[in-house]
Amino acid sequence: MEENVKEPIEEIHNPIVDTHEPGSAESEAPEPTISENEELAELKDKYLRLYADFENFRKRNAKERMELVQTANKELMQALLPVLDDFDRAFKNLGDKISGDPVLEGFKLIHHKMLDIMIHKGLKPMESASGKDFDVESMEAITKIPAPSEDMKGKVVDEVERGYMLGEKILRYAKVVVGE
Repeated sequence: MEENVKEPIEEIHNPIVDTHEPGSAESEAPEPTISENEELAELKDKYLRLYADFENFRKRNAKERMELVQTANKELMQALLPVLDDFDRAFKNLGDKISGDPVLEGFKLIHHKMLDIMIHKGLKPMESASGKDFDVESMEAITKIPAPSEDMKGKVVDEVERGYMLGEKILRYAKVVVGE
């Protein structure tokens, strides 16, 4: 039975190795020709390009996944911003009229807690724009008024709504009044 197993193995014909007479000095694999070298170089080039494309895809996919995680709650944040604005306007209008009122203190605590939660989830309030030069990249001019003084021309006179960022992206531009 062992002889039957050996026979098929001996009958296998390898055209690269068996092109020369058995036992001759040239019975080893022949040197590749120029066209084979070119084909090998072309295949290596294709392999390297494919590998580089895959690596770029993998990195881009990982980056997109991270951005998705960071901005997954974007719509919720945008929906809650008007509530923060309402709190800010209410506190601005009340001023110190009824300081020490326990109801007002409760509202301040609720506002502070809500803002802290949103900041923990990636929301960043922009710095106040009042008195700064108008910046198209982070501000939206809702109107222009005559500047109260010469040094206020082209600068923000009033900030109507504060701007916010979510991660490194602008969630809402600051809405400002610009002096002209």
